[in-house]
Amino acid sequence: MRKLNEPYSGRDMSADALTRRMVERRAIEAAIWGMPAVNYELMYQEMVHTVKGGFNQILYWSRLLDSKNQTLTPNPDVIYLMPFINTKDAGPMVLEVPPPDDGVLNGSIMNYWQAAIEDVGPGGVDKGKGGKYLILPPGYDKAKVPAGYLAMPSDTYQGYALVRSVLKSGREEDVAKAVTYGKRVKLYPLSQAANPPSTVFVDASRVVFDSTIPY
Repeated sequence: MRKLNEPYSGRDMSADALTRRMVERRAIEAAIWGMPAVNYELMYQEMVHTVKGGFNQILYWSRLLDSKNQTLTPNPDVIYLMPFINTKDAGPMVLEVPPPDDGVLNGSIMNYWQAAIEDVGPGGVDKGKGGKYLILPPGYDKAKVPAGYLAMPSDTYQGYALVRSVLKSGREEDVAKAVTYGKRVKLYPLSQAANPPSTVFVDASRVVFDSTIPY
């Protein structure tokens, strides 16, 4: 019997060759299928171990990205904020987006598999006016959502948002304004909406943040 690490001819239609092709195909499909979840987990673990953050906090970069940011598709001309959300114990979480007065935000809210739930900003439900996005745990009854919130049902407890604070220019003062505006985003449990706790921001701009997937 041919070993799995031995080469085979594409014209080989033996049982061994067909089994090898099936195994290779399934391995490739599994790697592709799992990539979004693996990437999410690597980003979160890097947040925990490198930046000392955690769930229901906002990871951000206080300056434009450089080579220290080793994420998959970063842009070097915006300020990034990444709220990491877990509704397992906290229940519904409010992601409060400010109105576009001193700046503009755009981005997406995603589940654990990085499947989009909804966009935020001018292209999102708030139409660029700002709003209170309410990320719901799996199976949560939307009828229980209070008035004034934008319900975001999720089929996973964990998720995150990728939010960009748009710059007017790359000048230092405009970068600072984009950071200040971005930090007006709030993240807190709905159960504490009457008196929201301060949102925790953790800055990754001065560390190597490596969430690349090893193969």
